[in-house]
Amino acid sequence: MVEALEGVLPRMAEHTVAAVTAEVPSYADAFSGRMGQNIENAVQLALGAFLRLTTRSQGADPGPRLSPALDGAYDLGRGEARNGRSIDALLSAYRVGARVAWRELSATAVAAGLPAASTARFAEMVFAFIDELSAASVSGHGDEQAAAGRVRQRHLDRLATELLAGEPLNQLLASAEQAGWKPPKTLSAVLLPEAETRKLTALFTQETLQATVDSPDMDAAESLAVVLIPDAEGHQRRRVLEAMAGGRAVVGPPREWWSVQSSYGRAMRTRALAASDSGVVDTEDHLVELVLSADHDAAGDLRRQVLAPLAGLRPSAAERLAETLRAWVLHLGRRDAVAESLFVHPQTVRYRMTQLRELYGDRLDDPNTILELTVALGGRRWSGP
Repeated sequence: MVEALEGVLPRMAEHTVAAVTAEVPSYADAFSGRMGQNIENAVQLALGAFLRLTTRSQGADPGPRLSPALDGAYDLGRGEARNGRSIDALLSAYRVGARVAWRELSATAVAAGLPAASTARFAEMVFAFIDELSAASVSGHGDEQAAAGRVRQRHLDRLATELLAGEPLNQLLASAEQAGWKPPKTLSAVLLPEAETRKLTALFTQETLQATVDSPDMDAAESLAVVLIPDAEGHQRRRVLEAMAGGRAVVGPPREWWSVQSSYGRAMRTRALAASDSGVVDTEDHLVELVLSADHDAAGDLRRQVLAPLAGLRPSAAERLAETLRAWVLHLGRRDAVAESLFVHPQTVRYRMTQLRELYGDRLDDPNTILELTVALGGRRWSGP
C-alpha cells in the first residue's frame, strides 16, 4: 500500500502546487518557475516522510522521522515572514494542499483495496500531519517576526540616541534607512515620565522615536523619557499639549529632524527652570527666562554690577529699592502702574525713585543703563546681591 502511495507522490506534488497557485493569490508568482519546482520537491519529501511514518512499529517514537519535515515547515514559516507574506496566506496554502493531497492519497488507497476503517484512520493521520506542519510554520513565522521586530527596535533606539547626540547628517540618514524609518520634516522633543509615553505616541500615525534620559531628580520608581514627535507644529502642537493635560511634560520647539538635539537641549533647560510639578510646560512660553539664564555666572555678574549703587544700604532697604527699580523699568516709569504692581502708594514710589536717582544720578537716563537694568532685573524678582 505504501509503495502504491509513494508512486503517486510526484503527480500529487505537482497537482498540489498548481492548486495552491490557482487558489491563493499571494503565491501566484512565488510558485512559478524554479521556485515552483523546489516547492514540489518539498511537498514530495514531506509526504514521503509521512508515508514512512505510517509503517513504523506500534509504539515507536515518530519524532526522528517527522523532524526533517517539521524543520522544513518551520523554516518555510520564517521565510514567508522575511518575504513579507502573512501567515494567513501560508495557512490557506496548507488547507488547499491538504485537500488536494487527500484526494490523491484516498483515491490511490481505495483503488489498492484499503478497508474503509483503515481509510478513515488514514484520513485522521493525514490531517493530523498537516496540522503539525501548519503549527511548525506558524511558530517559524512568529519567531522570525519577533526577531525582526527586536532588530528593528534596536536600530530605532540607536537612531534616537544619535539624534540626541547631534551626529552628522550622513550617519543619521544611514541609520534611518537601516531602521526603515522615514524622516519627517521636523521633530520636537518632549520630556515626560516613561510611564506616560503611550498616550502621547498614540496621537501619531507616523512613527515616533524614544529614549530614556538620566535624571537624578526623578523618583526611583519612574524614569524620564524623551519622545521625538514628528511635525508637531500649529494645530498638531496644540493636540500634543492637550493630550498631556493633567500629566507632566516639557514640550520642546520643532526643529529640522536632523537637528532635534536643539529641541531636546531647550526642553532640558526649561525643565531645570520649571518646578518638577509644573504640569505641561511649553518651552515657547519661557523664552525670556531661557535667554536670561543661558549664562548664570554672567547674569549674576550683571546684577551685581547694575545694583552696585545699592551695595552700601541695609539689605532690606536695598531689596525694596531694587524691586522698585525693576517695576519702574518694566512699567516704563509710569508711577501709578509701578505702585499697583508693588502694592504701595504712588507717593511711596515717588520717594523711592528720588532715592534711586540720588544713587544712580544721570545713569537712569542712559539707554545702555536701562538695557542693563532690564536684562538684569526683568527676568525674575531680585533676591539680593
